[in-house]
Amino acid sequence: MFVSQSTLPFGEPGKINPMSDRGVTLSLFSGAGGLDLGVEAAGFRTAAAVEIDQDAADTMEKNFKGLASPVLRQDIFDVPTKELLRAAGLRGRERPELLIGGPPCTPFSKSGFWLEWKRAGLDPDASLLQAYTRILAEARPRAFILENVYALTYKNKASGPAFERLLREIDEAGYHFRWQVLNAADFGVPQLRPRLFVVGVPKRNRLPELPQPTHGGSWERRTTGSFARPHVTTGEALNGLVTLPEHEEVVRGKWGHLLPEIPPGENYLHYTAERGHPHPLFEWRSRYWSFLLKLNPNRSSPTIQAQPGPNVGPFHWENRRLRVPELRRLFTFPDDFELVGRRTSVQAQMGNAVPPLLAQRVAEQVALAIA
Repeated sequence: MFVSQSTLPFGEPGKINPMSDRGVTLSLFSGAGGLDLGVEAAGFRTAAAVEIDQDAADTMEKNFKGLASPVLRQDIFDVPTKELLRAAGLRGRERPELLIGGPPCTPFSKSGFWLEWKRAGLDPDASLLQAYTRILAEARPRAFILENVYALTYKNKASGPAFERLLREIDEAGYHFRWQVLNAADFGVPQLRPRLFVVGVPKRNRLPELPQPTHGGSWERRTTGSFARPHVTTGEALNGLVTLPEHEEVVRGKWGHLLPEIPPGENYLHYTAERGHPHPLFEWRSRYWSFLLKLNPNRSSPTIQAQPGPNVGPFHWENRRLRVPELRRLFTFPDDFELVGRRTSVQAQMGNAVPPLLAQRVAEQVALAIA
């Protein structure tokens, strides 16, 4: 429960009229619909979606009224392209305007590289990229947007061959493309969240640009984006948001009691000898950066994860877990967006989502190219 109206620039009018209908979108691996919200703000309409997670599919159906049929709740390998086109209301030689999707990132996530079988490229989920390119080749949309973790671009034995294969299959499907890693904070999202975007159109058509940053600031010991405007801070994003306490917001686990002493913006390193703690509890850089990580109201949020451990942040500067309305703000979902499921499911839906504002900026550029 909360009382507020969003102060974020989501849906801010740009070069594209957000009320226009630019045609049918097919949505793969839809999740909670962050990518869909962005492309709809750029004038497209999600008409058919594939999502195997039941809570996320319920979330899609509750919030997207332009769907021509219920969400296809199947393994994508069991969904023929013809069935997806029929679900979107397309018949005969009709084709969609846009194909979008972010295949699950399990094999390429940076946080999973400590597993040898992932580094070796043995995760079967890697083939979900091929499910996307199969539908791309068969549905023949006028344009596509593919989103994924930026670690897919790493030149290691897991990501390197998979990324090369992905780009080769896009080319073989008859599309040319651009790709780039975009940091959501550089586009007005109050979260430092780098994501890979690949956009493309049939080879005879004008290739879309990727958007230019509108904001800038610090990220991982370097500067990023445009300094025309600073990154939106968590304090700005959550300003005026009134929420009620939630049942699952207390930080428990073996180390949860340590959180109150950690200053905003810091993490477990506060309890190391190198930081001058009189009673060090941890070795320097012995944990993930997000361990006991606390938000700083004067900075953008670090990346919010889908399945954090009991002592993995970011946590609110009031020494608690983030509440659902706060998660929505930090991802630029509208305040009235309804999320279905228990708290852990909502966390997963948000943590896996594309920030809608970032998706909108990408989709606007695609819309310009195919106008």
